[in-house]
Amino acid sequence: MMKKFKAYEIQFVGLKLGKHYYDYTIDNAFFDLFEYDEFNHVDVKAHLELEKKSTMLELTFKVEGLVNVNCDVSNEPYNQPIEGGLKIIIKFAEEYNDDNEEILYIPHGEYKIQVEQYIYESIILAMPYKREHPGIKDGTLNSEILDKLEELQPKIKENKEENEEIDPRWNKLKNLLNENK
Repeated sequence: MMKKFKAYEIQFVGLKLGKHYYDYTIDNAFFDLFEYDEFNHVDVKAHLELEKKSTMLELTFKVEGLVNVNCDVSNEPYNQPIEGGLKIIIKFAEEYNDDNEEILYIPHGEYKIQVEQYIYESIILAMPYKREHPGIKDGTLNSEILDKLEELQPKIKENKEENEEIDPRWNKLKNLLNENK
């Protein structure tokens, strides 16, 4: 598995103290490595700022681009703009520990880190919870599914029939409520 992610490996031992920048172009092949197939097409730029300090590393990920997905309502494909990020602090310890979401502890002897998981998480977390085609909101999407949903939607009676008899017991209950006010 690690060989597939060689492009996302950063050897930090030889880096000078200070900020270092890495840019990645993320497409469908990246998500194929994770066997994730929820996206039709991916065109995302991932930017990593790695700041090397004497006792730790600070990684700031920023992702921005378009992910083509199917709408949750109409199942029509559309381009979802995404923008997001993630910040991770890497500290050195006796053993590996990733229990904390924001701090990763790696063994003292380590000389490299893999960043693909953080890029993956940044993109997934940038996706909206509900994926809705923009044409649904503005009414421009023509879809058989939307037409069928509209047709099957329960109809609300606008005017109650005047002949409709109301059970007299309800009137008694309403009177009780009004008396207690």
